[in-house]
Amino acid sequence: MNYTHEVEQMCSVAKGPHHGPAPIPEEGNWVKVKQISDISGLSHGIGWCAPQQGCCKLTLNVKDGIIEEALVETLGCSGMTHSAAMAAEILQGKTLLEALNTDLVCDAINVAMREIFKQLAYGRTQTAFSEGGLPVGASLEDLGKGLRSQVGTMFATKLKGVRYLEMAEGYVLNVALDANDEAIGYRFVHLGKMMDAIRKGTDPREAYEKNIKTYGRYDDAVRVIDPRNE
Repeated sequence: MNYTHEVEQMCSVAKGPHHGPAPIPEEGNWVKVKQISDISGLSHGIGWCAPQQGCCKLTLNVKDGIIEEALVETLGCSGMTHSAAMAAEILQGKTLLEALNTDLVCDAINVAMREIFKQLAYGRTQTAFSEGGLPVGASLEDLGKGLRSQVGTMFATKLKGVRYLEMAEGYVLNVALDANDEAIGYRFVHLGKMMDAIRKGTDPREAYEKNIKTYGRYDDAVRVIDPRNE
């Protein structure tokens, strides 16, 4: 290591504190993290691309610094879904530092990786105080039936008002309106359950009809509208 002449001419002053880093909570323990292998936990990171057109929710389950599980959910950009497929193959098995310094194909996924790294490095995880953390596969609990991401899609204009298109429960078929033309409920088909039934051999029409439900005061509607065509 090279030192400037000015530093070489300085006298030495002893360093007092040698207590190391402050401990962070990890899976029910307080850990002084000095290297990547000291980090464990399950957490989430949210990222966005440069034009802010699309976003990514990244969930990682890390054990001893190694990514054992990755859930990549994307929204708003068709190309990002293909990037997510590549990122999911890339991430598992890498150390956190390797993943942070790997091109994960898409701006939004790279930003999500940066944000989740900070969560894990500072102990701000979902499993900070959970003894032993969560088993590999726990991220799937964030998904709905049929392992579909929970998505909310709404559209509204000042001229024509709101349109519910997709809720956590499923794909919205109709929106219920009261006498004042205010939305009071909706009718939806649960796509995850419907597809599960079809995969198991149920006739598609039967599977569709059996998974149609309503929410709110749908039965009190004065009229219902198709949010995509009316």
